[in-house]
Amino acid sequence: MIPITSTIAIDESELEFSAVRASGPGGQHVNKVSSAVQLRFDVRRSQSLPPHVRERLEDLAGNRLTNDGVLVIEAQNHRSQARNRDEAIARLAALIQRAEKPPRPRRATRPTKAARQRRIDEKKHRGRLKKLRKDVDRE
Repeated sequence: MIPITSTIAIDESELEFSAVRASGPGGQHVNKVSSAVQLRFDVRRSQSLPPHVRERLEDLAGNRLTNDGVLVIEAQNHRSQARNRDEAIARLAALIQRAEKPPRPRRATRPTKAARQRRIDEKKHRGRLKKLRKDVDRE
């Protein structure tokens, strides 16, 4: 079990790792080793996540989430496959921690009187500029 928060822990059997070749420069050695790690986590079928966290995680994941609900995280910053694996797990944990915290509710606010006045003044200024650009009638 990988502890994420005090209430959430993910079973390692839910994570799927695959080693891939890292992109970018690296010399002769880079074409021989697969040091980058791709972590796949099925968000929709996970038994470890409460429903509210699962929904928020799907929203936060963005384009890292496939159509099937699988979260894909790639880590290739380190030269060692083990360190890249640890980094991928850490990124997943950080994402789940963000998903666990509920979003702050928005408090409705109104523009101040000064802000409304600035807006009106700017609109009048723009209107005067446009009026100056017009051709004058030539008689």
